[in-house]
Order: sequence, then C-alpha cells, then structure tokens
Amino acid sequence: MPDKTILVVGTYDTKNDELNYMVERIRAQGGGALTMDISVLGDPVQPTDISKHDVAEAAGSSIQAAIDSDDENTAMQIMARGASALAQRLLNERRFDGIVILGGTMGTDAALDICQALPLGVPKYVVSTVSFSPLIEPQRLSADIQMILWAGGLYGLNAVCKASLSQAAGAVLGAARAVEPPNLTKPLVGMTSLGSSCLTYMKALKPALEERGFEVAIFHATGMGGMAFESIARDGGFVCVMDFALSELGNLLAGSVVNAGTDRMLNAGRAGIPQIVAPGCLDLIDFAGWQDIPDRFQDRPFHAHNRLVKCSGYNADERRETARELAQRLKQSEAPVHVILPNQGIEEWDRPGGPAHDAPALAAFCDEMRTQMTDPIKFTELDCHINDAAFVEAALIIFDSWVSDGTIRTV
Repeated sequence: MPDKTILVVGTYDTKNDELNYMVERIRAQGGGALTMDISVLGDPVQPTDISKHDVAEAAGSSIQAAIDSDDENTAMQIMARGASALAQRLLNERRFDGIVILGGTMGTDAALDICQALPLGVPKYVVSTVSFSPLIEPQRLSADIQMILWAGGLYGLNAVCKASLSQAAGAVLGAARAVEPPNLTKPLVGMTSLGSSCLTYMKALKPALEERGFEVAIFHATGMGGMAFESIARDGGFVCVMDFALSELGNLLAGSVVNAGTDRMLNAGRAGIPQIVAPGCLDLIDFAGWQDIPDRFQDRPFHAHNRLVKCSGYNADERRETARELAQRLKQSEAPVHVILPNQGIEEWDRPGGPAHDAPALAAFCDEMRTQMTDPIKFTELDCHINDAAFVEAALIIFDSWVSDGTIRTV
C-alpha cells in the first residue's frame, strides 16, 4: 500500500502523456496517485479518477456549459472553481497528501486557484511554462506554493521536459512524506519585520510573547513574505497581528514590483483579527536590484541593500499619502486596531547620519498620522525610535491589555 497519495491535476486531453509520466514516477517511488482531469473539449486516453464532468459539476456547471461559453478563459475558470472545490473536499476526506498540477498559461491560471484553496502545510507543486514569471501577480500565490519551470514541455514528452516532470513527482512525494503540517497547540501571533539590520523589535518581542504562552511567526516583508502573512490572516490563522513592517504597502503605492498584492493590510481586519500596527519602513520604496529606479525617485536618499534589493526614499508629500492610505485600510477592520507611532524614526537607516535620514519628511509623516489615525483606530505616539526598547514595551502593554479583556483569545 502506498504511504502517501498525490493528486495529479491537468488537462488530460492534451497532456495525457506528461501527466501519466508523473503518475508513473510517483508510483515507482512507492507513492499513490489520484488523477483529476480539468479538460474541456477532449478526453483522456484512459479515464481519470475524477473526470472533467465531476469537476464542472462541482462548480455548479457542466462541461456543455463550458463549451457553450465559446470562450476558453470562461471555460477554464469554471474548471478552476470546480477543481478547487473538489480538492478541498478530497483533502477533508483524507484522499490525498499533496498535489501536483501541470499546465501552460491556461493550466497555471487554474493551478493558482486550486493551490489557494488548500491550507498551509499541504505540499503544492506547479509545473508550468511560466514558473517565476512576472505574469503571475503575488496575490495569486498561496503561502507555501512550489513551482518548477516546465522546460521544453510545450508539446509532448522529451528528455528535457522529463527532467522537470520527474523532479516535480519526486519533490511532491518527498514533501508529503516529510512535511510537518501546522499543529498549533498555542495561539499564534503573526508579526512582520525586515532583516535585523533594519528592524530589531522582534528580537525582544518574540521571547516576551512566547513567555506569555503564544507562538510567534515572523514574516519577512519583501513581497512574498507579506503575501504569506496575508494568506494566513485571510484564513483567520492568527489571534493577533503585530504588523510593524509596512514597506510592501508603500511599494504598492509607488508601483514597485516588491509588493504583496492589493489586499495588503486588509485581510486581518476582514477576518476579525485584532491588529497592533506601526509604520516600520513606510518611508522607503524597495526596488528589485535589476530594476532602474524611475527618474522621479533619483534625487532621494538611496540605499543599496544588496544585489536583490535597493531602496529609495519617499518625500514629504508622498509620506502624507501613505499615512492616508494606511488609515483608510485600517478603518475597514472589523476588529480593534491600535497604531503606534514612534516619532523619532521608523527604521534603522533613518536615524541622524543614516542614508535615509530626512527629518522634514518624517515630521510631515508624523503630522499626517496624527490627523488620520482617528476613531475607530486607537493611536499612541511615542517619543522614541521604532528600534528602541520603549517601542517594545508599548506594544506589549497593548497586547497584555487585549489579552486581559478578551480581545485576544488565548485558546
């Protein structure tokens, strides 16, 4: 009997050989395979375990309706909805332990929806002709998705594409055998930060929260990290968030690719999760190291962090805009929000003498924050820097008061 079963998904009418090759590789390693067809027009060489008709019906539709739409985008969205619903159902029935999905742009579009329907800890592998492509926006990615480029695989099996397909088959089966899914015995606090050279509060906050009986997950706010943070918040996975690194929001407003999607700072509030928020790094704009910095940012403070990330600064007017956008998002929350403003600085490089120091711009930002952070937001201004001990102490006072009054659940 196989120890782990992998759900193998794709359009079996056009990619039957490639999908069955992965099934064979999974079985050759002692795993089991469950097959799901998301084709519309054609049929597989042999019936799959879950047919295209099953998939369409799970979307509240039918294959004929997909065909009659006379639009491949509409048809595949029907199949994506059905496959997502079926994957959730099959997982709840313990029918599979990991999933691998194969596709070009059409199949990848569906794959992203299917993976988002599955919780953190379920191995998710996508073999795609557009893996790692800028065509894929960050908010479409589930928190722990894995992708491999389907090299040389546009049409039919060959020695090149077998290398990708066999790796994916082995990787998803190995992950299903090795994974330790989240099994929280303690309430989870989600925290955002950046590398410890820029923001340091997590060094004190993490052990302090653990001493209080909480588990702490810290997310690196460089686009993908914020996306994972938002994904877990969307599912109600945190009892509280300490969202203290907001550069991804500023990057979004500036048009930088280093962002976490348009729903950054909205999901915790929608899920009813209390939020303690501070504007860490909201003065900086992160650009990919390979990007040319737009002309309008050329005269700003600049910091080359490494070959992957470089930073420019917001001016006073732009910082006021970020404060207004922050307030607008937080005021949509269905749970309490408390904003902490450390008025002496919001990241290590903006201290006097640092490469991002701009006292007038910081003063303008603080002034706008005082104006915008009104009811229902609670607001505390501190005469300190975000990396000072006083900031940590203030955050813990708010946290402890919310535990005491039941705002933060402890079980």
